[in-house]
Amino acid sequence: MNALLYVLVVVIWGTTWIAIFLQQGPVPAPVSIFWRFAVASITLMAVLLVMRRLRRLTFRDHLFCMVQGCCVFCFNFWCFYTAAAYINTGLESVIFSMAVLFNAINSFIFFRQQPPGRFYLAALLGLLGIVTLFWDDLLASGLNASLLLGIGLSALGTYGFSLGNMLSLRHQRRGLETLTTNSWAMLYGTIVMGAIALVRGDSFMPEFTISYMGALFYLALFGSVIAFGAYFTLVGRIGASNAAYSTLLFPLVALTISTFYEGYVWHINAVAGLALILLGNLVMFAKPETWFRGRAVRNAA
Repeated sequence: MNALLYVLVVVIWGTTWIAIFLQQGPVPAPVSIFWRFAVASITLMAVLLVMRRLRRLTFRDHLFCMVQGCCVFCFNFWCFYTAAAYINTGLESVIFSMAVLFNAINSFIFFRQQPPGRFYLAALLGLLGIVTLFWDDLLASGLNASLLLGIGLSALGTYGFSLGNMLSLRHQRRGLETLTTNSWAMLYGTIVMGAIALVRGDSFMPEFTISYMGALFYLALFGSVIAFGAYFTLVGRIGASNAAYSTLLFPLVALTISTFYEGYVWHINAVAGLALILLGNLVMFAKPETWFRGRAVRNAA
């Protein structure tokens, strides 16, 4: 069962990036994000109500859920959708995989949790990987503003996601149920995104094409409801650290798909950069003391 949930998370989240690419076009990004999370939040709320899993929250908890919704289901996706117009969505997923490094920084800022010593090596590998990954593009464009904007927006969106994780940690420390806080956060993020689209004067009319509507419902139901449900179920079964290994794998899925649909070309620096970033994430997740204990036990046996 754990293996099935793990594969589900990797495959779905690895394919959502190409779905974001399919939504690029005449529909403004805020409107696409609004409809995505409108469908997802209503579906999730309905499921929790039917299952009687939607718990009561205090007014203060609702306010924190609203902030979480802005970080995880609103502004960060606005960054990702906008960045998709400037860089390959597969590359976006690679940058997003560095959320674990932002989590370590934010955990120290907000909870005074000292990052482990391996954090600094992981951060160095990650930064070297990003530079290596985009090296050809940087040379070819001469530090083109569009490329830098795409990288910056992806990094900003990832940092927003990390801030949302800190708020989720706050909820968990207060003993709040994750599905309840996520459903409210998703709903609040939808409302804020809708308000932004309204203020901008955007039309709320989606694009009624097979590719756009297919991507919309895939992102809403699979990417937002099913994948998050599978992920948090996995967290409860095997722990957050083990479940987080999925971030090492779904960029590979995203880049593979991007190769066929967006024409992504695998240069040697791209392979090297991806390897450095994944290695940095692996260093961050790894627990050397566990390895040494396991090796000592095997040697003793």
